[in-house]
Amino acid sequence: MFYTIDILGTIAFAISGVLVALSKRMDPFGILIIAFVTAVGGGTLRDVLIGETPVSWMQNLTYTYVIIVSAIFTVIFRSKIDYLRRSLFLFDTIGIGLYTVVGIEIGISAGLSPIICIALGTISACFGGVIRDILCNEIPVIFRKEIYATACILGGLTYFLVRKLPIDNGLVFIIAGAVVITVRLLAVRFKISLPSLYKEK
Repeated sequence: MFYTIDILGTIAFAISGVLVALSKRMDPFGILIIAFVTAVGGGTLRDVLIGETPVSWMQNLTYTYVIIVSAIFTVIFRSKIDYLRRSLFLFDTIGIGLYTVVGIEIGISAGLSPIICIALGTISACFGGVIRDILCNEIPVIFRKEIYATACILGGLTYFLVRKLPIDNGLVFIIAGAVVITVRLLAVRFKISLPSLYKEK
């Protein structure tokens, strides 16, 4: 279950990266690089922080193959993907939901406290997108008013609350990931955002 979630998150983020790269009219090499850093950037930072080296995608070539296949698939069928921005938002949202749970579980396996595990889940979910946006000359979503990292934190809190219940661990994964995705979708649908501290003079 955990490995499946990790692969699904990789696919979602790779597609998200390709969609951004296509919107920036990048060449095939640029598209592949953006897909790659979006998919594994957050996980790489997470692994380095907890001392897990070589990082996960270097030890398992499946991740590299999944990213390449996802990138090729998205490029080939890009004309079938209507409303590019909406598609990007959807895959990005699915990605953060899945990767939040992956990061938390890895933190638990490393014997870290719940707060640090939630931080690792947020890093796993958000920082691939941060690197993607910086390379694409965009202000990262996490640094704007949008509910993004907050959704990951709420999902992380849900994970530890639900984990105390006598239910299957796979269901805990699903519920926590669903909370992240639902909060993000509702925030955008109803234009809910964090207050800005900037005051106009």
